[in-house]
Amino acid sequence: MLLSQVRTDEGVAVVAREGSEAAIVQGAASTYALAWEAVETGRGIAEVIAVRGLGPAVDLAGLAAEGRLMLPIQHPDPSHMHLTGTGLTHLGSAATRDAMHAEADPETMTDSMKMFRMGLEGGKPAGGGIGAQPEWFYKGTGHSAVAPGAPLVSPGFADDGGEEPEIAGIYLIGPDGQPARLGWALANEFSDHVTERVNYLWLAHSKLRPASFGPE
Repeated sequence: MLLSQVRTDEGVAVVAREGSEAAIVQGAASTYALAWEAVETGRGIAEVIAVRGLGPAVDLAGLAAEGRLMLPIQHPDPSHMHLTGTGLTHLGSAATRDAMHAEADPETMTDSMKMFRMGLEGGKPAGGGIGAQPEWFYKGTGHSAVAPGAPLVSPGFADDGGEEPEIAGIYLIGPDGQPARLGWALANEFSDHVTERVNYLWLAHSKLRPASFGPE
């Protein structure tokens, strides 16, 4: 099941899609409200939606053309929504990996390569174990989250505006403080590659840009 949020003449509606069929979730104020209800009641979000039922069918492509698509989920208070990411988590080519393992002296590697190697060797620990931490970066709060199709605006001091396709994991911190994964969405991470290349310590600066995810 894929979920999205759209603007209607009455306000905000949550849309659930299975295959090519999409319809409004009855009585749903927002995806966030549905997710919170699911976490509080210990049910899956699909079960919560099934109980509510689906209403009128909608044309998502038509709504997108009209600019009515919103972020698929957002916090009622944008300051409590965090956009973050991890780098150096993907696997490079086999040749790159072989070269890293063949390196006899780890001290001659760059910090980036050391971290990448740590992830290869300890990124998937056995049950109960502690894995190697990936690189982590912060992009901003929900104020930096841009709806699908809306402009991604660079600040005046930016040297570049580079699109980065990503898979975004969406999590809700429940009332007990535990994270619950709601699902996944395509994302455009958007960053400043020119600033990043000046010095690796400026990676954090280069990431302080808007980002978009969705539409589902």
